[in-house]
Amino acid sequence: MTTRLQPNPEAEAVVAALGFASVYDDFVARLQALDAGKVTPRVGEAFPNFSLPDASGRYRSIRQLQDGGPIVISFNRGLWCPFCVHELQSWAAALPALERVGGRLIVVAGEIGEGASAIQAIIGPKATLLCDVDHGAALACGLSFPVGEEMKRRYLEIELDLAAIYGSDGGFLPIPATFILGKDGTIGYAHIDPDFRLRPDPRDVVALLGAMR
Repeated sequence: MTTRLQPNPEAEAVVAALGFASVYDDFVARLQALDAGKVTPRVGEAFPNFSLPDASGRYRSIRQLQDGGPIVISFNRGLWCPFCVHELQSWAAALPALERVGGRLIVVAGEIGEGASAIQAIIGPKATLLCDVDHGAALACGLSFPVGEEMKRRYLEIELDLAAIYGSDGGFLPIPATFILGKDGTIGYAHIDPDFRLRPDPRDVVALLGAMR
């Protein structure tokens, strides 16, 4: 059982200052009505063994990174999202505890170049960022959806160009998600919610992984 990561005042302030609180409410309602994130890897299933470049451009596979131990995989929208930054920082603080229970963190995000390097700097050298170019892995896992022209317009109005951030104008965004994989790659825990403002507390995820060992 995991609890919600407590809201970050800075993230909430950014959203309020941009006048996006109601915009996000409507956006999340649309995703929920479309059943976004309903067809994804589930607990008890084997997680897909995809390969993606890390922040340095070296291709790494899930099984290679797992190396016979349990891992946590976190799908993240990127540094442009204040909720994601808060989650990344929370994971960075939880990494010593994750290491003590034998786990490792893998963050999957669509950002490339300097954005990827910045994410890697937040999570530190003991965690790994995988660059999900064109959101291919998120799409394969049922975690990606079309952002829609209206939302793209809203973002552009605040000078947030997703095409420039992701290096692609595909118009997709990932649903943030957290998975715990056992030593054999089987999913032991999954948190998927189209409401990207809601994330599990990393401390609870670490405790759950420890209890699974």
